Amino acid sequence: MTAPPILQFGTGRLLQAHVDLMVSEALAKGEAIGTIAAVQTTGSAEARRRVAALKAGGGFPIRIRGLVRGRPVDEEVRVVSVTQAFDAAAEWDAIEALAVGGAAAIVSNTADRGYELDPGDAPDQRVPRSFPAKLLKLLHARWRHRAEPVTLFPLELISRNGEVLRDLVDGLAAGWGLEPEFREWLALRCVWACSLVDRIVSESLDPIGAVAEPYALWAIEDAPGLRPVCRHADLVVTDDLARYERLKLYILNLGHTWLAERWLLERRPPDETVREALGDPELSGSLDALYAEEVLPVFAGLGLGDAARAYRNTTLERFRNPFLRHHLRDIAQNHAAKKARRFKALIELARQAAPGLAQPRLTAALASG
Repeated sequence: MTAPPILQFGTGRLLQAHVDLMVSEALAKGEAIGTIAAVQTTGSAEARRRVAALKAGGGFPIRIRGLVRGRPVDEEVRVVSVTQAFDAAAEWDAIEALAVGGAAAIVSNTADRGYELDPGDAPDQRVPRSFPAKLLKLLHARWRHRAEPVTLFPLELISRNGEVLRDLVDGLAAGWGLEPEFREWLALRCVWACSLVDRIVSESLDPIGAVAEPYALWAIEDAPGLRPVCRHADLVVTDDLARYERLKLYILNLGHTWLAERWLLERRPPDETVREALGDPELSGSLDALYAEEVLPVFAGLGLGDAARAYRNTTLERFRNPFLRHHLRDIAQNHAAKKARRFKALIELARQAAPGLAQPRLTAALASG
């Protein structure tokens, strides 16, 4: 069997319904660089079941459920792009062999704490604990075998994720005392792509598979030597990644946080979902007014008025997805930090892009603590 050219760290539902699905659809058209080898890095029982299901072959289902231009979509597609799967703890040698001899691209989504380092990781450790250390060990083996540089596509929900991961791995290499020539190869010859993913994947299927909304976006910042893993209608290579980051952060994410703010202040029903909240005319009207009077003028000042209005309309349709149970109690977690990243940051941006714009709702929400 030909070695898959895409090495993927993570087997969770976002990767299944995003990269794995896009590559599967692109393979059917001859527009992907090849198949995927998925690596499970956690020892949870759920992750072990996913790897076992992937090893069994036959692909897995993704259910696409939601609204497209007001019409319901409810369909199932089968993803066949993942042709190999490995447990990092038990099959490290096979993973290293792929990293050295087969992989042209490395994709990752290692959840919220995936970039945390482990003080116990060391260069002589066979299988490091943290993801950055695992990645460093594989890249160092690749360099020692004089293999070509690789392109890395981190999908973690961190701004400038490619640069953040590169700097983490390079700092770890310095701490381990690895060769200066390797560090130069690592930082300057490998391509560390910054990207943004935008898709709500609402639930996992057991043992493998997921339920996702129809909307999807994978925006990748262009860079010298960049070669995406596939061509796909939902994959965009751009010179202006900040444009997509701002749209998502200050429209979709800000809208979620506004609804969570009202849910907390008004002590609304504990199981209320986004869709149910928008069934309240007063609450729905407050979100519409927030967008129209305090958000969209900022994008107009940035020269993105038309794009922001279109994304606002798509976002509201996504919020009203009849198949999605997105609870406001979940969105309200880490609420103060989210308000700072979304409300406060937009107010600061407005001072540059729309001087004098009044934003009383956002200002009052920040003052509420």
